[in-house]
Amino acid sequence: MLAGVFLLLSWPRSAYGASADQRASGEQLFEAHCAGCHINGGNILRRGKTLKLATLQRNGIEGPELIASIAAAGIGQMGGYATVLGEDGSALVGEWVWQRALAGWAPPAADQSAPGQKA
Repeated sequence: MLAGVFLLLSWPRSAYGASADQRASGEQLFEAHCAGCHINGGNILRRGKTLKLATLQRNGIEGPELIASIAAAGIGQMGGYATVLGEDGSALVGEWVWQRALAGWAPPAADQSAPGQKA
């Protein structure tokens, strides 16, 4: 019985229904649900449908709100992820993706230091 309680408490859950302090960041949600196809803003299935700024703009996607809408409802061959991302998850992912696109998907400054050096 103790093992059953442990499993219930530790079983992975979507962000849906979590309190504000339990919700994952946009980056964490992206890594968990989007990065499998969109590694570093690319697209392993359809090269012309990346999350790079030029591609987003060429497709009329000009901000995080539309990215959030697409993440939630899907578009074309991509299904929606509203259920697994949770109530505010698509907005978090949309904002994070937009910021990464604006930065050219370059690693954050702290990650750009040489190996063995602290930023």
